[in-house]
Amino acid sequence: MMTNALETQIEELRREANHCHPAERAQIEAELEQVRAELAAIITVEDAERPGEPPH
Repeated sequence: MMTNALETQIEELRREANHCHPAERAQIEAELEQVRAELAAIITVEDAERPGEPPH
């Protein structure tokens, strides 16, 4: 499932941001925000496609 891969990527980026050189942190945080937005969009679409279930 796509969401599992994105969740894994988020965790990896979070770990990397916590242990990287400060100069790299802004770039990693930007990537992290992009992946989080992608995950949120996928979850929204999946929720909308489920008939009869209330949204999360």
